[in-house]
Amino acid sequence: MNDRTGAAGGTGSGRLGNLAHFIAHHRRLVIGTWIVLTLFGGFAAGQLTTRWYQSLAVPGKPAYEASQRTLKALGVGDRAPSSVVFHTSGDATKNTAIEQAMQRAAATMPGARTSSYFSTGSLMYVSRDRHTTFEQIYPPGRAGLDKLSGAEKARAAAQNGLPAGITVNVTGHDPLEEASTNGSSAGSSVLLEAVIGGIGALVILLFVFGTLPAVLMPIAVAIAAILNTFTLVWGLTYITDVSIIVQFLIALVGLGVAIDYALLMIFRFRDELREGNDVESALVETMTHAGRSVIVSGSTVAIGLLAMVALPLPLLRGMGLGGMLIPVVSVLASLTLLPAMLAVLGERINSLQVMPRRLIDHGHPEDGAWGRWARFVLRRPVVIAAVGLAIVAVLAGLGTQLHPSEAQLKNFPGSGTAIAGRQMLADAHISAGVMKPLDVLVEHGGNAQLVAAKLRSVPGVLGATAPPTWHRGSNSLVEAFPATDGAAPGIQTIIDRANTTLKGTNGTLTGVAAVDRDFLHALFGSFPYVLAGILLLTLILLARAFRSIVLAVKAVVLNLLSLAAAFGIVVFVFQQGHGSGLWNIDATGAITAWIPVMIFAFLFGLSMDYEVFMLTRMREAYDETGSTDKAIELGLARTGKLVTSAALILMFAFLVLSTSPGFEIKPLAIGLAAGIIFDATVIRALLVPALMKLLGDANWWMPKWTRVALRLPRPEPIPKIAPEGA
Repeated sequence: MNDRTGAAGGTGSGRLGNLAHFIAHHRRLVIGTWIVLTLFGGFAAGQLTTRWYQSLAVPGKPAYEASQRTLKALGVGDRAPSSVVFHTSGDATKNTAIEQAMQRAAATMPGARTSSYFSTGSLMYVSRDRHTTFEQIYPPGRAGLDKLSGAEKARAAAQNGLPAGITVNVTGHDPLEEASTNGSSAGSSVLLEAVIGGIGALVILLFVFGTLPAVLMPIAVAIAAILNTFTLVWGLTYITDVSIIVQFLIALVGLGVAIDYALLMIFRFRDELREGNDVESALVETMTHAGRSVIVSGSTVAIGLLAMVALPLPLLRGMGLGGMLIPVVSVLASLTLLPAMLAVLGERINSLQVMPRRLIDHGHPEDGAWGRWARFVLRRPVVIAAVGLAIVAVLAGLGTQLHPSEAQLKNFPGSGTAIAGRQMLADAHISAGVMKPLDVLVEHGGNAQLVAAKLRSVPGVLGATAPPTWHRGSNSLVEAFPATDGAAPGIQTIIDRANTTLKGTNGTLTGVAAVDRDFLHALFGSFPYVLAGILLLTLILLARAFRSIVLAVKAVVLNLLSLAAAFGIVVFVFQQGHGSGLWNIDATGAITAWIPVMIFAFLFGLSMDYEVFMLTRMREAYDETGSTDKAIELGLARTGKLVTSAALILMFAFLVLSTSPGFEIKPLAIGLAAGIIFDATVIRALLVPALMKLLGDANWWMPKWTRVALRLPRPEPIPKIAPEGA
């Protein structure tokens, strides 16, 4: 059952050793090449400003495709309408000043199509007491994150000349989205966030290394990795769409990942120097062992992100491709640029001390706090495992309550006319569904009035009308208002009923609410297959890296539990609102659908980094000693400070990301930050060593057929040791 394969003996290790020799002999050429590429990366980052993808297309889905046909036929339909809301003490339907104000508001948006009581005669645009009425303005052109609603301009035009006693505000999906971005929850730029993240990392590195060269090298590697990733993404935008969100991920995930890998390499290099190796030998050992871990870690992150390419959504496909480049470039920088700098510095890496001597790492971590903790876990594995599992169970239980959907409009934070207009609708008891109406494209000369009449009979639909000017050629558009918000739990039933009613009418349901449902179906319909692919590839990769089926399966299972716990934290903070006030938002009641997928894609690989760091050291110690207990003790002691420091740097980077514009990015950032620190503490410090102690020699089980299937070399003999505990 037990086996031993020296890491240095593998083919990959030999190649890494040869690479180390090459870099040591050509270190100035390597550094010069990276400097040139990094300078060009700064230029490439500037060119990306106009090339980001800013749409939420759902190709092949009926509601989305109908919205595109509507756009082609009528010039509108791809963007949600803005609602210009008026309140007066009299009968709004008889107020000519309001009618004229509506015309002024519509004139601010050339090419828009509008609907109101005055253009249709329908009371669906008026409150029951007739004191409040609203106008729908459908902006022309395609939707995009860079498109502004024009809410403030429309309100100013409507307000101009409006008699006293009449209040007007402009709300709707897009104005509310802008309010959440530019109001009280506005954030900083990508550059500023990267600088703040870098300063935080610098402070942590000062406590980790204590010498100036060792502190500055990870920052240099991170800068090179980030800017060169921008170069590759710039090229990628000419091949496929890449979401604008990727720029934040490159800046902050790139910062954390690159520093993580640099930490691992520098820790090992300094250890090898302490063991008495010369600079080149220390570099070879570092590349052979730590370099292999960096490759495995980067591969797990890339697998999680690359799997998103299988999702039929351009937004996530581009985020997956762009995000996948982050670990790839970080690995390349860690395995070429960093060794070259280490070769130049050599022993001087420990010079220029900037922290008190007592805070500087002097080696022999098994004699320090992490060594003592490892021995405590080995004495009390059942208790430690029980505590860890109890914490995971509580948070994972919360995670099962995750509601992946767009937040209801009533939960969008911010301030200004959009928030005031939303409140005016609510005070008048007008459904939030008017801000995300159900539109129907009637084609091939179909009867729009008949379609509207059919929709009015659908339970959950408050009204429907075919505005007389909403037609061109053989195409017409019908507008209907659901009785609930387009993101509320009951909207799917209303949409299903409407689709059933429309059969045989030449009408196709579209509108933001229906397109959002298409997005959810496309996302989660394919996700189980993506998840299965990620798990399979990760299992194969880890089984090869750890040379153990048990350790690979355990790593994947614990990672899934860690993810469930991270989702639980997101549910507790944002969905339920316990602490979301720190970001100036209330309970959202839901988490935007793509965010859990992105948390999974990033966190699955990032948290696996720490498993790889720990278990490769444990595997190495086991190969040297033949003792499971000794492997756990040495592995945890030698990686405890590394994992904690790396997790703190990543956590800080994601906390900075939570200041980005828009409230939707905040659950993503906090989910990643909380998941990283939870994984580094509860999972890696409690469950991993405790469960390994309980499993004993079963940890290293690797059947012969799996060794053959995975093309692993023949195992070397295990050192003979006295029975554990003897």
